[in-house]
Amino acid sequence: MKLRDITDMSYSENIWLFFVLLLGIILVPGMDMLYVLTNALTGGRRAGLSATAGIMAGGAVHTLFGTISVGVLMKLVPSLFTWILFIGAAYMAWIGVSLVRSSITVSAVGATLNRSSWVAFRQGAVTCILNPKAYLFVLSVFPQFMRPQYGSLWSQAMVMGTMIVLTQLGVYGGLALVASQSRDFLVTRPGATMFVGRAAGYLFLAVAVLTAWHGWKVR
Repeated sequence: MKLRDITDMSYSENIWLFFVLLLGIILVPGMDMLYVLTNALTGGRRAGLSATAGIMAGGAVHTLFGTISVGVLMKLVPSLFTWILFIGAAYMAWIGVSLVRSSITVSAVGATLNRSSWVAFRQGAVTCILNPKAYLFVLSVFPQFMRPQYGSLWSQAMVMGTMIVLTQLGVYGGLALVASQSRDFLVTRPGATMFVGRAAGYLFLAVAVLTAWHGWKVR
């Protein structure tokens, strides 16, 4: 069976694939999710939503970084861009294997000190912005979905960035609004969190294969 190249996809197909990948990784329980929940449980909905807004600000910074990086590579070192595809594919495959092999469960949502909304926002933003894994993720994923044939990189970045922050708002904000129920669900249903993690892992592996195939064709 012939593999379908990512570049053969229409823009709408491409952006939907990005959204599915994005939703999968955001739904996997991690530090951002637990940070929002701990703030919501100890400081109320306002603190939880402030923490969510901070993480969204960090996501916007990551989008800016990814867009600039892709633009610089395409203009200044186009030959290196192909190698970035291979490196990105390898990194996404590593994430995928790690998620598939892991048993992601949440034994407890730890407590944090009651804090103001501003502190919750600021710490969420700083923690997100300073996370080195986020930059590796952006450098691996953005080159796969930002293509010259789809128009201006900045217009594509606006769409992708908006999708990132709105998805974070929908998932993390929703958890903040129903914090106690969210905590109980994550703690008492380990099978559900494991399923989400492994499903996201297989999705990452599929995109990694498509990316490596594209890199092989254009090398």
